[in-house]
Amino acid sequence: MSKTILGIDPGSRVMGYAVLSEDRGKLIALRCDVIRLVHIENHLDRLNVIFDKVTALLKSINPSSCAIETPIYGADPQAMLKLGRAQAAAILAMKQQGRVVHEYYPKEVKKAITGNGNANKEQVAFMLGKMIQLPDERLSKDATDALAVAWCHNMNIKGTKIRKQVHQNNKKGDWTAFVADHPNRVKS
Repeated sequence: MSKTILGIDPGSRVMGYAVLSEDRGKLIALRCDVIRLVHIENHLDRLNVIFDKVTALLKSINPSSCAIETPIYGADPQAMLKLGRAQAAAILAMKQQGRVVHEYYPKEVKKAITGNGNANKEQVAFMLGKMIQLPDERLSKDATDALAVAWCHNMNIKGTKIRKQVHQNNKKGDWTAFVADHPNRVKS
């Protein structure tokens, strides 16, 4: 029996999505693309397009599971607000279609794929290329990130204990830890 996972990397200007299929143990990326919103000036109009496009995707592919990355921090609070709204628009579309939505932190996704929660995008893309049959065209970073989310969810379905491992490695989980780890992002 095959399963299909829709993975989403939320973005308010470019949103990545990927459709990962597993059939008899073989993983295939059926679709990896982006929803481009840069031409839409008004942020609220972009949210409406995200909702409509994700709804259309769900209707066309009918995935057995849905997974989305959860944004956790950024340098610009206004950008983070917009990113969170974009994620919410995608989640709302999934919920309106009766789907269960699974959220994953970026470190969880990276750890699931590379074994390192601090891996860079190139390392993640390299490992995905080794584990999944990819489309012939070159994937954008946003589409690759969405595929990574789908792959992470696939591993979670199989019972791989990603979440516990990631959180055990993060001894501090508050802003104090973030500031200590990223002193160059603190403005005085």
